Amino acid sequence: MKSIFAAALTLVLCQPVLADTLAAAIASDYTYLEQLYRHLHRNPELSFQEVNTAARIATELRQAGFEVTEKVGGHGIVAVLKNGVGPTVLVRTDLDALPVEEQTDLPYASATTAVDDQGKNVPVMHACGHDIHMTSLVGTARRLSVMRNRWAGTLVMIGQPAEERVQGAQAMLQDGLFTRFPKPDYNLALHVAATMAAGEVGMTEGYALANVDSVDIAVQGVGGHGAYPHTTKDPIVLAAHIIVALQTLVARDISPLESGVVTVGSIHAGTKHNIIPDAAHLQITVRSYTDDVREKLLGGIRRIARGEAIALGLPEDKMPEVTIPESTPATHNDPALTKRIFAALENALGEHRVHTLPPVMGAEDFALYGRTEDRIPSLMFWLGAAKADAAQAHAEGRSKLPSLHSPFFAPDPEPTIKGGVEAMTTAVLSLLGKD
Repeated sequence: MKSIFAAALTLVLCQPVLADTLAAAIASDYTYLEQLYRHLHRNPELSFQEVNTAARIATELRQAGFEVTEKVGGHGIVAVLKNGVGPTVLVRTDLDALPVEEQTDLPYASATTAVDDQGKNVPVMHACGHDIHMTSLVGTARRLSVMRNRWAGTLVMIGQPAEERVQGAQAMLQDGLFTRFPKPDYNLALHVAATMAAGEVGMTEGYALANVDSVDIAVQGVGGHGAYPHTTKDPIVLAAHIIVALQTLVARDISPLESGVVTVGSIHAGTKHNIIPDAAHLQITVRSYTDDVREKLLGGIRRIARGEAIALGLPEDKMPEVTIPESTPATHNDPALTKRIFAALENALGEHRVHTLPPVMGAEDFALYGRTEDRIPSLMFWLGAAKADAAQAHAEGRSKLPSLHSPFFAPDPEPTIKGGVEAMTTAVLSLLGKD
């Protein structure tokens, strides 16, 4: 027996769309999409735990006519719709949520909790808009499925797990995303923007998001009594010298025309006032855009850590150990592809809804899909999610809006979802559409 949402989909798909504008067709589908959005928002799942989320999105895409494969790179899904000869376009959504306790007071707010990988029971919320991303992807799939006479080629829609842990893209690639399934000619994704008006779109040509490297420095020393410092090699003093010296990396090693950030976010050492410990631990985040700047910053951290240890008189077997447990490469929007999509969206949505935006120092593992040996042209664009008057007040400095990852982040659903479906459908048609 068909479910209620399957029957609703059949009704929508049977309606003629060529006589309507794309915006009108999306509006007619909005009630269905809003119900999906509210379900996803109420039922978020942490990275690597996206079992029910993936199953729901897989069901939606199957009912839209796609051939769906589940459990790709963990809980990832790949949906393929072939429609004659033409290019292949990949559209990505992320599936996971964050360990954040929602404080929006929305009637459909998440009250979900989960056990994280440390064994702790934590609240879970879609505080980064992945529920909007998924709903927009499903809406786009539904529209393009009924518009097959308007485009030719292959559409690959993927639901990626573990974006918040920046591990899902690599897992899907390693599980054969570009070998088991049609290899794309273009990669597309959207991401909500917390302070831009709902339904508006922003793009950055070239580097759009940063390289982000997490760096650990295990500092060694020789511990002892605080009354006899001459018998020790104080790792806290060494750590302090390293921290101060790191501030010269961006200021003196990197061209002022380039961007870089080195942040020491954590230092741990010692147990008591009068004990000099034998170790200290630093946790650092390094952000950059170009690979050259990234290598200079990471190499500089290793050089400074070793040099300061030598200056303190530590032997070779006690040199600091520098490790990089987590890295995400910069997201680079292919200039030609960006110009092409920008023009298409400007024509479809109007100039007032499409903007050029500066790059940001956040990170996204969507970058990896364009960094294989094929160097597939890729584009991630921003989708405004804030109420229009609140976005205007924020822009004018009259008030502040909650950022992404905030417990108060609450998209304005209707114009955001409608704008996301309209923008992504238009983007795909600009690459696959028939003349």
